[in-house]
Amino acid sequence: MATSPAGGGTASDTPLQPGSGPIDGDHYLQSTLDTVRWGYVPAIGAEPALTIASGETVTIDTVSHEGILEDQGRDPVAYFGGHGVAQDDVLTDAVTIARDYARTPRNFDVDGPHVITGPVFVEGAQPGDVLRVETLSAVPRVPYGVVSSRHGKGALARTSDGGAPAGITVDEVMPPVATDGRASGDPQAYGNVSIFTTVRDGDGGPLGVMPFGDREVAFPLRPFMGTMGVAHTAAASETAPELNSIPPTLGGGNIDIRLLGAGSVLYLPVHGEGALFYVGDPHLAMGDGEVALTALEGSLRATFRLTVCKPGSGEAPSVAYRYPFAETTDAWVPIGLSDPDGSAGGQVSDLDVAMRRAVVNALDFLEQDQGMDRATAYAYLSAAADFTISQVVDRTVGVHGVITKSHFRA
Repeated sequence: MATSPAGGGTASDTPLQPGSGPIDGDHYLQSTLDTVRWGYVPAIGAEPALTIASGETVTIDTVSHEGILEDQGRDPVAYFGGHGVAQDDVLTDAVTIARDYARTPRNFDVDGPHVITGPVFVEGAQPGDVLRVETLSAVPRVPYGVVSSRHGKGALARTSDGGAPAGITVDEVMPPVATDGRASGDPQAYGNVSIFTTVRDGDGGPLGVMPFGDREVAFPLRPFMGTMGVAHTAAASETAPELNSIPPTLGGGNIDIRLLGAGSVLYLPVHGEGALFYVGDPHLAMGDGEVALTALEGSLRATFRLTVCKPGSGEAPSVAYRYPFAETTDAWVPIGLSDPDGSAGGQVSDLDVAMRRAVVNALDFLEQDQGMDRATAYAYLSAAADFTISQVVDRTVGVHGVITKSHFRA
């Protein structure tokens, strides 16, 4: 069963520098040069950053990539200082990673942007099991975030030749094609757009605030981890980079489902010994679709309970032994991905494919776990379930279903 939400945090609770403030887990993992990969996720057999027993909890300080990337100067003190943030309010782990990261050389045009923390080795996890990931809390570490559109990506992306995709004109591409100066070789001239967003306390909780003209738009925060995964494939070689952090896979990863905040459960099929759980891409808020390329990105302190589920135990949905599956307090969430095989290139970015897989996974869950005949399940999904675009920006695109638990009576 899904857990009840815990934690939350307000703008006045931050910043949460490494080691400061509440740390609730049985274990604590910081983002250091030894525990992060920038742009890649751990492979099967990777050296663990931490080992825990099944059922234990771990608090992880995650670091957002926004404010440290090459197109932002790779200097978070200068970047955020330019938006009025005092140096003491910039996370020291973000400063260290931006300045000193050297596990692999950074290639802004190729590497994923995400700072990935881990992996956590969970004792007893073996291929064929499921890792049950309960998000117990997800608390903003800083009272600000950034939304970025870069590399000509997003829902209104340009084509490889600089033109417009079907359905829009060149003038409607975002960021505008005319601003792209990547031929200069300077990432800061690529025409990328980053919108700095402050966080303030509101009557109902923290709000993200974006000014425009003499007005502003304010919206509630819904913190969650965009990336939660387990090692899915072996590294190409001992020296080759591991899997790029952008596309989600059958091991989870950059799933980007905004329902996966405090109180949610993500079930991940285990592919290697110890599962090797990792996190990254922390979000303060995101709309379904994530159309501009990023969500409101901001560093989070998150606490997880990691539990190994064995086949036949009834502790995880049957679908989860072969495909990521999620759950909230109120709903079951079948997931569909367009091309989850983990290939580094040539991703199939087809929402129709993702939609079909989400529906099939929903049917399998209703038939195998709820005892519905398939025809009735298909009819029920059409009458009462919602299927929503998770994201359209991660090469492998995603759709997720929402099946309301209260519809099912004993």
